[in-house]
Amino acid sequence: MRKLILATAAAAALSLSAAPAMAGKVLLKTPVAFGTHLPGLGTPIVRVAEELKNASGGDIKMKVYEPKKLVAPFEILDAVSTGKVNAGYSTAGYWAGKMKAAPLFSAVPFGPEAGEYMAWLYYGNGMKLYQEMYDTAGYNVKVLPCAIIAPETSGWFSKPIEKPEDLQGLKMRFFGLGGKVMQKLGVSTSLLPGGEIFPALEKKAIDATEFSMPAIDKKLGFHKLVKYNYFPGWHQQATVFELLINGDTWKKMDASQQATVENVCKASMAHSFAEGEAIQFEAMKENVEKNGVKIMTWNDTMLSTFKNTWEEVAAEEAKDAGFKKVYDDLTTFRDGYAIWKANAFLPRK
Repeated sequence: MRKLILATAAAAALSLSAAPAMAGKVLLKTPVAFGTHLPGLGTPIVRVAEELKNASGGDIKMKVYEPKKLVAPFEILDAVSTGKVNAGYSTAGYWAGKMKAAPLFSAVPFGPEAGEYMAWLYYGNGMKLYQEMYDTAGYNVKVLPCAIIAPETSGWFSKPIEKPEDLQGLKMRFFGLGGKVMQKLGVSTSLLPGGEIFPALEKKAIDATEFSMPAIDKKLGFHKLVKYNYFPGWHQQATVFELLINGDTWKKMDASQQATVENVCKASMAHSFAEGEAIQFEAMKENVEKNGVKIMTWNDTMLSTFKNTWEEVAAEEAKDAGFKKVYDDLTTFRDGYAIWKANAFLPRK
């Protein structure tokens, strides 16, 4: 009997030693590019932190650091890649100076709306190309789309813009590929983090700005200084936000932990989209009725000018092989999607 017990214990020990080592608890120290007080923009990562803890039974925790508290917004990618921090929340458009294709994973002028964007990412080649972009550029990160919002406003101006010449000489905060369009139209653009825009407007360092959706812009107080709010947001019909995880940290996580992070981020895509859609009309109504804001619609001439200029910009950007590869793939997907979009949805009036 004693020999049987010893043999059984030895077999159990051998079995345990042969089993793959389980990952320990993970703490993701996550600086963010957007204040968590901003609804639909900063709030999603707070929800992600809560859901990671709950879904993993406490094995995965995330500590969120407000902009500049640990890492400045435009330094997040480098900080995550080098291991200064092991995670970060931002948007790929901020890395345009590092990788030409990066803005295509953030927002595309006259590009896909949220549903089409997610279709390309998850069921087209989007995710493969997204990760490949970082890998090819030598960044040690795992990228996961972790929030998405619907159209942004097209900008806040101090006067009506009725013809392309009205843009000449304006100084404006502008994001991503849309900023290149505005530059071609005579606008001097700068890319400022959200918290720096109001002071810049107040000091007349810029004349106009775009940032995000009405409820988010309202939190930042743009309506106090500029009263003409233009639609539609041709430059950002949808905007994707990313969770970056240090590559070494990701590899040390076991399959269950990785799946938890992936699925919590997918849930966040739904949450953030719904949140953004739910809160805009009240903000717009209050802006008009209490804050003296004038809701403006771009005329056909202006929209045509923006679109034609975007096509020029896209052709120029496509001289970069990385941009061309992603843009061609997205365009092919959209060409196929077009028959569904044209037939399935009610026409706009």
